[in-house]
Amino acid sequence: MAKKNQAKSKYIPKKQKKSPLAGRKVSGKLEVVKSGMGFVIVEGWDKDIFIRSNDMKTAIDGDIVEVIVEKISSSGRPEGKVIDVLKRGQNEFTGILEVSENFGFLIPDKNNVNFDIFIPSKYMKGGKTGDKAVVKIIDWSGSNKNPQGEVVELLTGERDNQIAMKEILLDNGFQLRFSDEAMKESEAMPDILPEEEIARRKDCRDIFTITIDPVDAKDFDDAISFRKLKNGSFELGVHIADVSHYVRPNTALDKEAYERATSVYLPDRVLPMLPEHISNVLCSLRPHEDKFTFSAIFQINEQGEVKQYWVGRTVIHSNHRFTYEEAQQIIETDQGEYAEEVLTMHRIAQNLRAERFTKGAINFSSQEIRFKLDEQGVPIGIIIKESKEANQLIEEFMLLANRTVAAYVGKREVNHAPIPFPYRIHDVPNEDKLANFAQFSARFGYKLNLNNPDTIASSFNQMLKDVHGKPEQHILEQLGIRTMSKAIYSSENIGHYGLGFEDYCHFTSPIRRYPDVMVHRIVQEVIDNEVKPDKTMEAKCAHCSERERKAMEAERTADKYKQVEFMSKHIGDVFEALISGVSTIGFWAETIEHKCEGMISVADLTEWDDFTFIESDYALVGQHTNQRFRIGDRINIQVVRADLERKQIDFAYVADPSQKPRVPKETKDGGAIAKAGRNARPSKSAPPKAKKAAKKPKKDKE
Repeated sequence: MAKKNQAKSKYIPKKQKKSPLAGRKVSGKLEVVKSGMGFVIVEGWDKDIFIRSNDMKTAIDGDIVEVIVEKISSSGRPEGKVIDVLKRGQNEFTGILEVSENFGFLIPDKNNVNFDIFIPSKYMKGGKTGDKAVVKIIDWSGSNKNPQGEVVELLTGERDNQIAMKEILLDNGFQLRFSDEAMKESEAMPDILPEEEIARRKDCRDIFTITIDPVDAKDFDDAISFRKLKNGSFELGVHIADVSHYVRPNTALDKEAYERATSVYLPDRVLPMLPEHISNVLCSLRPHEDKFTFSAIFQINEQGEVKQYWVGRTVIHSNHRFTYEEAQQIIETDQGEYAEEVLTMHRIAQNLRAERFTKGAINFSSQEIRFKLDEQGVPIGIIIKESKEANQLIEEFMLLANRTVAAYVGKREVNHAPIPFPYRIHDVPNEDKLANFAQFSARFGYKLNLNNPDTIASSFNQMLKDVHGKPEQHILEQLGIRTMSKAIYSSENIGHYGLGFEDYCHFTSPIRRYPDVMVHRIVQEVIDNEVKPDKTMEAKCAHCSERERKAMEAERTADKYKQVEFMSKHIGDVFEALISGVSTIGFWAETIEHKCEGMISVADLTEWDDFTFIESDYALVGQHTNQRFRIGDRINIQVVRADLERKQIDFAYVADPSQKPRVPKETKDGGAIAKAGRNARPSKSAPPKAKKAAKKPKKDKE
C-alpha cells in the first residue's frame, strides 16, 4: 500500500473529547427524528447536542444552526437550544394546499417538519384546496413561526411515482430547477468556439478521437484520442469537457453548481448539476463537433508504462461515438470499425488494470441494478449489469488521468506550503468492521488475510474473484464495500487505499461533479504560475462530500421505491432469495432474480417455532426445533406486501414451495400496496443489511 496511507490520518477515530461547558455557543448540522426531537452534529465532538422540539426556533432537519449548550445530562450528553439558523438545508417542500380567499397554506408531506407554509394569494399560481404542490420558501424573517412561500409547481394530475421522485430530491436538499439568472447565463453562451481562444490551446482536432458511453447518455464529458508514434509508443489523450471555461467563479451558474455539487441519478431521471445547454450541448463531446477540453496526454507503451505526459487546455474533434456495447463487441470479436485502435487501447487498459491490482488496489466491481421502465415510469423489469472490458477501458484511462493530475499539483508548493487542492482520499479500513466481515465471509468458505494492508487487498480481491457468479456474490460485494472506509474529498492528502494510489483527485467529470471544476481551475493556475491559495478549500471539500452522500441517499431511496413498485405487481408470487440481514425483530431476504429486499418478521415465524436472535451466529434460532435463519442462507419467500408510502416490502417464509402459499387476507381484495407496513429497523447490534449500492453515474468507480 502507498506509504502515505501507513501514517496515522485524522480520519481514524480519535479519543473522545470532553463534553463542552454549559453556555458555550457552537454550530453544527441539525437532524430531526420522527418524534420531533433534534440532534446537532458538531464536527470533532464525540456526542451530539440534544435539542427539544420547542427549542428549535425555526430550524428544520438538515439546517446548519448555531446553538447554545445549556447543560450536560447525567449520561454526559450536552443539551441546548437553537439560537440562529445559519444555512437552510432545504427551502422547497411538497405537500397539500389549503386555500382561503386571500391566502393559503401548504401542509408539508415530511413528517419531521413541524410548520405549515403561509402563501399569499398572489403566489398561489392557481392552486386550490387539495392540490398537491411544490412550494418554495421566500421569507422566514423575524420571529414568524410560519415561513412565507410561493407555489413553484402544481403536481395535481401527475402520477404518484413521478411525485415521489421529486419528493426524494427535495428531501435531500436538491433544487428541482435552476434560477432564472442561472438559466439566462447559460442560454447566453454562444455555441461557436471563438478563434482567439482556439489559438491559445493545443489543437488536437486532427488526431483520431472517440467517446465510449452508455447507449442512453446525453452528456459526453470525456473522450480518448489515440495514435501510434514513430518510436513505437503511443500517444493517448484523455480529453475532458472544459466546463471551467464556461462556468466562471462567482457567477449565478457557479454558485448553483457549487450548492448542488453533483448531478443526481434516479431510475427515471437525472437532476443535473448544470443546465442542459451546458451539459448536453456546449460541453458534451459530441461526434463531428469541435469542443474545448482540458486534457492529460500521455506517451505510453502497450505495457501501460508512461514515458512522459502533458496537461493543459485543448480543442478536439471526436471522430466517432461508441456505446459500451459496440466497443465490447469489437473486443470480443476482434472486428468492427476502428477495431485496431480499440483493441490496442484495450490491451493497454488491461495492463494498467493488472498493475494496479499488483500494487494493492481492490477490485470493487459490483453488480449494477437498472430498472426497465414503461412510458409511465413504472418498472416492468430489473436488469443486472456487470462491468465488462469496454467499461474497464474507459475506467483505467480516467484513473490514469486523475492520479496524474493529482500528482502534478501535489508536488508543487506556494510560499513553501502545499497548494490547497480537493484530493479524493480513502482511508484504511476499520479493523473491527474488517474482522467482522472476515468472520462472515469465512462462513461461505472465503478466508481473508488481515495481517497488513497488502494482504488484506490481495485476499479481498481473491474473494471477489472466487465469489463471482455465485448466489452470495451480491451480498458479499455489498457488505465488503460497506466494510471499507468512505472515500471523501479533502485538502489533506493521505492517498487512496482502495485504488492503491498515493495521489488521487477527480478531474474527469466536471459536467456532473463540482470538485472536478475546482481541480480544473487550480491546474490552470499552476500552469500559469498564478496560484491563489484557497483558504476555504477544506470547507468546500466537506460540502462536496456531504452533497455526494445526499445524492447517494436519494439514489438509494429512489431505487428502493422502484423495487417496491415492481414487487407490488408480484403479490403472492414465490421467489428464491438469500437472507441478507438478521436482527431481533426478524430477517431480511433479497430475491436472487431481482435483487429486491424485503423483511420477514419473527411474528410471522411463530407457526414454526419461537425464534431468538444469536448475534455471534448472525442467525435467528428456533428454541425447540433449532431451525436457523442465518445471513447468506438460501430460502424461498412469498411477496405479501409492497408499501410504497414506507418504501418497504414484506415477505413470508415458504417452507415448501411445492404447496400453494398463503396470501395475506388484506391483499386478496386487490389491495396490492398495503398502507400499514412494518416500520421496524434492525437494532444497532445487528449485522449490516445487504442493500444494493447506489447506481453509479456512467464511468469512474472513483
